Parts: sequence; C-alpha cells; structure tokens
Amino acid sequence: VQLQASGGGLVQAGESLRLSCAASGSIFSIIDMAWHRQTPGKQRELVARITSAGSTAYANSVKGRFSISRDSAKNTVYLQMNSLKPEDTAVYYCNTRFWDGNNYWGQGTQVTVSS
Repeated sequence: VQLQASGGGLVQAGESLRLSCAASGSIFSIIDMAWHRQTPGKQRELVARITSAGSTAYANSVKGRFSISRDSAKNTVYLQMNSLKPEDTAVYYCNTRFWDGNNYWGQGTQVTVSS
C-alpha cells in the first residue's frame, strides 16, 4: 500500500488549503483514513479521521474549520482546511489502518500559515 499526499503550501492566515491523499495497492479492509500533523519537537497529533462507514472525528483545535472527506472511487481522502491559523503550521501526514493490523503513512506535506 502506498499513500501519496499533496496540496500543502504557504498561505496567509484566514486562507484555505485542500490536502489530498491517494491510496494505491491492496486497499481492502480499511478501518479508516486519517490526517495527522507534526511540528518540530512535538508528537504527531491526530487532526481528522474518517472511517470506512463515513463517520468522522476531529481534533478540538480544528473543529468547525477543517473537513475530512473521501472519494471511494478514487481511493482518495481529502482535508479541506479553512480559516487557517499560524498554529496550523506543520507537516501533515495521511495514514490508513487495516483490520489485519497494518498501518501505513504517507510521506508528509508541509503546510505553512503566515500571520
């Protein structure tokens, strides 16, 4: 399984970005797909998750601003990020978990929000 993340960049506070993560390979029996983020010196944190049934969950810090969605036909998950803040600056990673216990990560995409 390979995850290819894209869509990061440099924006000003208040602007929007949409991240994409395309999954390829043997992608049956997925539990969920998620976006995490990490800044230097800090642990990676969960930003948003969407299950195979379509249920979603968000970190409190992004609720109301970020939205996770998926296109099952394209095996792609998206993270729409609105009203971005400087504290959203991080490397964003997509992740997928399988019922067989496997867990895969994408390569990360940098999001930088200037004030």
